[in-house]
Amino acid sequence: MPAATPIHVNRAPVLTLWAAVVAERLGHPPDTALSLASAVAGTAARAKARRLGIAEDREMAKDQGPTMPMNTARLLGKEVRLTHDADGVVLADAGDGTPAPAAPVAAYIARAFGSRLAETREAMVALAARHAPQELNRIGFRLYEGFRPEVPEGVQGWGAKGVLRIERIRDATA
Repeated sequence: MPAATPIHVNRAPVLTLWAAVVAERLGHPPDTALSLASAVAGTAARAKARRLGIAEDREMAKDQGPTMPMNTARLLGKEVRLTHDADGVVLADAGDGTPAPAAPVAAYIARAFGSRLAETREAMVALAARHAPQELNRIGFRLYEGFRPEVPEGVQGWGAKGVLRIERIRDATA
């Protein structure tokens, strides 16, 4: 069997897809999972941007908790504030009390992976199924770190595409 064509992709959509798979394994419906996943990936990206010195500290406000109690969901070590859309679907809070819709997240992932989305998602679902849901949520980010695409360190790697290897997803261990 010939080797599959490498998947050249930025880390952000890989983390987004993985977080959605983990959220679904935790029992969240698909739209909620996509919304939560986008929030987790956004938080990770803002943290990295601050660490690299390419984002202002004023952007930290998006990652700080609200002054009044809100419902949250914990996903891959991140607390995500929740809200509801007009139909009552639970979604991540976009940061201003409005819901973060799932459809743009689904489109983003589809663009990033193209024809390889189903294959990639299938490998991630199989990896997630090897762990009890709460254990997966606890170790999930470490699993991601084991299969994410390699990119150059520092600012050179910001937004860079790397090669995602399906076999690394299949073989991932925490």
